[in-house]
Amino acid sequence: MRVGGDIQVPGDKSLTHRALMLGAMARGTSFIRGALTSLDARSTARVLRQLGAEVSPLAPGRVTRVEGRGRFRRPDASLNCGNSGTTTRLLLGLLAAHPMRVTLTGDASLRRRPMRRVTVPLSEMGARFSESSNDGLPLTVTGAKLRPLRHRLPVSSAQIKSCLLLAGLAGRVGVELREPTGRSRDHTERLLRAFGFVIEERDGWLTFEPTGEVTPFEMEIPGDPSSAAFPVGAALLAESGELRVSRVCLNPTRTGFLQVLERMGGRVAAEDIGPQFDEPVGALVAGPSPLVGTEVSAEEIPGLIDEIPLLAALATRARGTTVFRDVAELRVKESDRLDLIASNIRALGGNAEISGDDIFVSGGDQPPRGMVRTAGDHRIAMAFAILGTIPGARVRIDDLDCAAVSFPGFREMLREIKR
Repeated sequence: MRVGGDIQVPGDKSLTHRALMLGAMARGTSFIRGALTSLDARSTARVLRQLGAEVSPLAPGRVTRVEGRGRFRRPDASLNCGNSGTTTRLLLGLLAAHPMRVTLTGDASLRRRPMRRVTVPLSEMGARFSESSNDGLPLTVTGAKLRPLRHRLPVSSAQIKSCLLLAGLAGRVGVELREPTGRSRDHTERLLRAFGFVIEERDGWLTFEPTGEVTPFEMEIPGDPSSAAFPVGAALLAESGELRVSRVCLNPTRTGFLQVLERMGGRVAAEDIGPQFDEPVGALVAGPSPLVGTEVSAEEIPGLIDEIPLLAALATRARGTTVFRDVAELRVKESDRLDLIASNIRALGGNAEISGDDIFVSGGDQPPRGMVRTAGDHRIAMAFAILGTIPGARVRIDDLDCAAVSFPGFREMLREIKR
């Protein structure tokens, strides 16, 4: 396949969720350009409407208007968060400071995802929870006047960290957090600093002080780097050409996959970097590259957790073996991604083995052929669809439509970059 063109990927999912929630917490009208219009983003917009905010329909090319009331009102029914763990966990932080009883639920996949990692520290702050017996949804939160928190996170996670920071925001209390390894994405910290909140790092602890105020704002959402990783991967596997992905968020806590690709021999360059709302934004330019295996350390995992399915797929085309260390967190994503990565690589004729919490992927040069089982996981579907662009490949995806969870128009993008 030959690649080419200058494309844009959908708006950043992390920033879209956070911008919608902060807009709902402001008193007045905020305008968000370039918001992601995926199923997950629509879940956030839907539950915010139930909580009293006015959120205009999310549609490509349209400015999203959010009319916030400063506080939430009690919803008339349970909040269905769909497939979105980010919606659920971040919203729990905000709801913990509202003195009302609210029940959250979601689809079958979301109901299996662990929630005690956020409900335990929120309980320490004063919120109360009635949850299902399996550590998941449905879950009922009763908010309260919150207390300050000093907490060590069980895993490095932007969702847990953001949940607790937003609880501090809504409850007007200080929060101190420490992540065990690596540094998870810091979009929440950047956004809160922009509203005047003091957030500092001291001796490994992240400290938040409720010094600011969320006021109506205008924001343009750049492209999602996790989505940009897929066309970049297709360009690396192409036979010729060059692809440019414009207006991508290049926040350093989101671009760990670029360092891994560089070690693998991938030809990817970042260009035209400039700030937008305290987030660096630029273009990624990629082209065909002979890849080699590498080792991805446990410390790197928090900065590229969403890109591991793609990196593992690319590793099947690299010379040698690629090792991903301490990736147990993949077991509690939208699916058991660790098992699906290994089993699908083998189903396509490749070699992947799990040892404890590590996964080893060996490269080869035979065209991948077989059926990919996604379990409805958007990143699994897209990662293995990229392998289907290799000449001679015959890769069938059992549910490519699930890509719409984060990347509306994914099929069309693959057709667009082919030359």
